[in-house]
Amino acid sequence: MASNLLHLAPNFPPPSPSPSSTPQHQIRIPAPQFSHTLSKRAYIPEHVYKHPTAILLELCTSIQELHQFIPPIIKNGFYNEHLFQTKLVSLFCNYGALQEAVKVFDPIEDKIDPLYHTLLKGYTKFASLEEAVRFFNRMRCDGVVPVVYNFAYLLKVCGTESDYRLGRELHGQLVVNGYALNLFAMTSLANMYAKCGLVEDAYKMFDRMPEKDLVSWNTVISGYAQNGKAKIAMEMVLRMQEEKVRPDSITMVSVLPAAADMGSLRIGKTIHGFVIRDGCDSQVNICTALVDMYGKCGRVDVARLIFDKMERKTVVTWNSMIDGYVQGGYPEKGLEIFDKMLNEGVEPSDVSIMEALHACADLGDVEKGMAVHRLMDELGLGENVSVMNSLISMYSKCMRVDKAADVFDKLQMKTTVSWNAMILGFAQNGHINEALTCFCKMQAENIKPDSFTMVSVIPAVAELSILRQAKWIHGLVVRAGFEKNVYVVTALVDMYAKCGAVDTARKLFDMMGERHVMTWNAMIDGYGTHGQGKAAIELFDEMLKNPVKPNHITFLCIISACSHSGFVDEGLSYFESMKDEYGIQPLMDHYGAVVDLLGRSGRLDEAWEFIQKMPVQPGMNVYGAMLGACKIRNNVELGEKAAIEIFKLGPDEGGYHVLLANIYASASMWDKVVEVRSRMARQGLRKTPGCSVVELNSQFHSFHSGTTTHPQSSQIYTYLEKLGDEIRDAGYVPDTNSIHDVEDDVKEQLLNSHSEKLAIAFALLNTRNGTTIHVRKNLRVCADCHSATKYISLVTKREIVVRDMHRFHHFKNGTCSCGDYW
Repeated sequence: MASNLLHLAPNFPPPSPSPSSTPQHQIRIPAPQFSHTLSKRAYIPEHVYKHPTAILLELCTSIQELHQFIPPIIKNGFYNEHLFQTKLVSLFCNYGALQEAVKVFDPIEDKIDPLYHTLLKGYTKFASLEEAVRFFNRMRCDGVVPVVYNFAYLLKVCGTESDYRLGRELHGQLVVNGYALNLFAMTSLANMYAKCGLVEDAYKMFDRMPEKDLVSWNTVISGYAQNGKAKIAMEMVLRMQEEKVRPDSITMVSVLPAAADMGSLRIGKTIHGFVIRDGCDSQVNICTALVDMYGKCGRVDVARLIFDKMERKTVVTWNSMIDGYVQGGYPEKGLEIFDKMLNEGVEPSDVSIMEALHACADLGDVEKGMAVHRLMDELGLGENVSVMNSLISMYSKCMRVDKAADVFDKLQMKTTVSWNAMILGFAQNGHINEALTCFCKMQAENIKPDSFTMVSVIPAVAELSILRQAKWIHGLVVRAGFEKNVYVVTALVDMYAKCGAVDTARKLFDMMGERHVMTWNAMIDGYGTHGQGKAAIELFDEMLKNPVKPNHITFLCIISACSHSGFVDEGLSYFESMKDEYGIQPLMDHYGAVVDLLGRSGRLDEAWEFIQKMPVQPGMNVYGAMLGACKIRNNVELGEKAAIEIFKLGPDEGGYHVLLANIYASASMWDKVVEVRSRMARQGLRKTPGCSVVELNSQFHSFHSGTTTHPQSSQIYTYLEKLGDEIRDAGYVPDTNSIHDVEDDVKEQLLNSHSEKLAIAFALLNTRNGTTIHVRKNLRVCADCHSATKYISLVTKREIVVRDMHRFHHFKNGTCSCGDYW
């Protein structure tokens, strides 16, 4: 560490008199000329200053010119003059040629102090912090007394690299060297502490200043703004004006992001007014900050007006406008600005590329994303980890997780963010095992997970719906110290609910000291999927008494909960209050939930009338909910109407066709069934095969309808025949309405081969009496399997938990938690 290189000895005595009382005593480094008396050793004859070679150095504009000027300097015998030595060191440092500056510096026998000061500045700009500190120590060992600018250079680098330990040591050295009350030194310290995230320490330095200038005010205001304390930054601006210090453009550039972070349009407009009155509204940095502020405050239209009026724009300006559109929910407009930026010949930065990738991800436009990927390679950004992370996220959100994995595998310097993006990408695309494997590999490589890692991997565990795995990830959360993180615990609440342990989810919920709106949503949704509509309503009522306001997801959860439990009037009331009381405009999912609410309860005509009166064109999910309700209630007429609208929208999977065929089959309209199946064949559509999964001894056992490939298939089918006799004796009657063109005994055999029955039989054969059986199914539980499982729970005295694509069914003692309403 650089901080270990800063020796505390030798300590040089402070200059006398104190620099705070006689500032003119400080050794200053004039730039670009050294026309002041530098020291007793630095006397330079007047004719040297007037020589043409000295003038050439003053006019030097590039390192190539500098190399051309060195021969005449040597020829005229000026190479050993302090003026030329110092100037050469200074120019080489300015052009980043630090090694050449050192070659000039090292051979000089009688080095003057400004040579050290100049080279130290070069080290702080173009070398590592460790090398800069090493030269600083050498300087002190050579008897050169540090000046305030030496500390300022080093403190600036400490702030940039967030090395507050070295910064504190330099703070001590400043005091020892007599600069404790020097305004420039104290401002440098405040800036260092602020950049290191220690904004309270920065304020202490500010507060101790005997006199405060505009720079010191701007430093502490910027510190608060950059450290997420926007409100305090705004308060400091008000205090600044009360103390008769007038803000300048730097103040505005610092405080506008604070207004943006607060989302305070009112404050942002006030600052805008000040900018106009002060005549700063034509400055590029001010206008860019205004574009950013208006975009983040939800007024992207105003941001665009300012953007269009700007005569000159930097790449940061373009980035701010793109970001405003993307974050505001207008990704297509963000890409338009990105294309316009390219057409005007502005070279994109890494931020530009990341914003463009974000827009492509939001649009799901993988073709445009691939084009941005190619541009990224042309710009040589393939080694930029942040850009590559955005690329992984883009491909994942565009459902090309294979390409995301390729990018991830080729990435040399993976950060925690890289791992998080890949884990989330796998989870969002249904690659649950790959997500968990990636998480385990991350741990094996000693990459410490953060809260985002946990929030990414917990939903993957939730999809497995295995309580043992849920407890495992919960243990990792506790050991990693995230058990107080509201987002992580919210994910745990959702996970336990999706793993069938809704009571455990509620215990976690009740233990939380802080709850986000997502926390309430997760718990309400958990109750809904478990058929506990009354508990969901009670929790929703409790939420309304808290300061957390419900959002559109909250209303979707509570309406769905009412739908699954038959609370129709309550659900309709919530739908109306969402618009009338909370000003939340319904989305297509809300309309679909209301149709499901009405249709599931048998109010099909009312549901169809609701669809006809919708203020927007109904989507496929709305008509799909109607078709599903018609299947439950065996309504052919409305089912046909819903199906016609669905087929106009062109679904690319056969689920809706199967629903319609089943409606016809229930009504014994076999010619219509044949017609639907023929249409499916012509269009190449297939029914999604039913699949049920059981976990046993850390292994997953998958069963499809009629499968005979499992090693225990013969035992399973034999046991199902025996079990079938037992449940028939208990009162079970097979529901064969959906099967036709075969004999009755064959119908029963086909029913017995449904995937969930095979999974349940396998679990009963391989677990001890009293063990709860957990089954995960990819489709809705059919009526016959639902009835059969109730009787199986009765005759075997086992609790059976089935999670289908929509909800949980808890079977126990011959009843189901859904009350036969699902």
